[in-house]
Amino acid sequence: MHWNLLPNIECQNIVTDCHYGSALTKVLNNILWGKKGVNMSNKPIVMSIDAMGGDHAPEEIVKGVSFYLQNNPNAQLILHGDEELVRQTAAKYGIADKVQIVHAAETVPMDAKPALAMRRKDTSMWSAIASVKAGDASAVISAGNTGALMAVAHLQLRTIPGVHRPAIAGSWPNPRGGFSVVLDVGANVDSSPDQLVDFAIMGEAYAKALYNKERPSVGLLNVGSEEVKGHEDIKEAMRLLRAHGSQLGMEIYGFVEGTDISMGTTDVVVTDGFTGNIALKAAEGVAKLFAQVLRESLKSDPFSMLGSLLAFNGFRKLKERVDPRSSNGGVFLGLNGLVVKSHGGTDAKGFCAAIGIAYKMASSNYRETIEENVARLTELRNKNLEEANLETQG
Repeated sequence: MHWNLLPNIECQNIVTDCHYGSALTKVLNNILWGKKGVNMSNKPIVMSIDAMGGDHAPEEIVKGVSFYLQNNPNAQLILHGDEELVRQTAAKYGIADKVQIVHAAETVPMDAKPALAMRRKDTSMWSAIASVKAGDASAVISAGNTGALMAVAHLQLRTIPGVHRPAIAGSWPNPRGGFSVVLDVGANVDSSPDQLVDFAIMGEAYAKALYNKERPSVGLLNVGSEEVKGHEDIKEAMRLLRAHGSQLGMEIYGFVEGTDISMGTTDVVVTDGFTGNIALKAAEGVAKLFAQVLRESLKSDPFSMLGSLLAFNGFRKLKERVDPRSSNGGVFLGLNGLVVKSHGGTDAKGFCAAIGIAYKMASSNYRETIEENVARLTELRNKNLEEANLETQG
């Protein structure tokens, strides 16, 4: 997600790692590093980095890796890309001897069509994902072309049995001091009721793994919270969620509106990728408008300028709270492998945060949770189908 509030107010503590300011340090450290910054599952975690993906690769990517290594010196990372260029950049930041570099001759352009990326197997993106497929890495992190990344990841890793389509999960800051999970935010233009139920299962597992929610509440995005509102597919999705969700031990809140996303009414908000992406971009636009109007207002007269200086600490805390880098990293859920998509235009600190999200997810059992619940859901669906057939025959 990309929240660019107050861009002219310098964010403090952007130095040697990707931790954040004092107001959020404990919360974000637990999210990104786990308790005491250790691997909570006691299994080796190797992260595969697409060093050539993104608007500022490989400079900001490798710099972000160096930030991560300063906080996690024993981390195992594989960087994929132009070996000479990546090695030179790694040497610049003093990490050439701390990472493994795998040569990949080509790069997927940021405007490339997914079909092109799927045909070219000599790219840094393909190589990074192939490491996960081969079992050499636990997760792949890329700031490259989103459509290409999803297409190549889907081609190589395939979906978890029973999952109709993968979805992209993003994080949304809320007033409760944490983040709400929103999915899908762009992988699928439209989604059937059954697919939305899949997303709910995946989003719940994501919230448990990344934000330590024991029993996340799940809401379905609609034009209103009343049960009578919405089109037939969304009503059917809610009917299925209520029927199957209770049997899977899920906490189904009901319908939520757009305002509920930012307010954190539920821990997880489920929607199709078309609606989710529009909501995301609309929020970005509002954030930019707010930042612009605020800057203009603070510069409008001497008293306002003086007031802005007196309120600097408050603005700094606000900047830290909605800093897009703190939640940088959309996770592709539903695949047989962990893929984290960093914002293409992020800087080193944002990419470092994406690595932290990948580590936390790889340390969890989120995929096993999805597999188990999807298998149980498939059984419920088959049982309901058999019962319906018997009623028809009778």
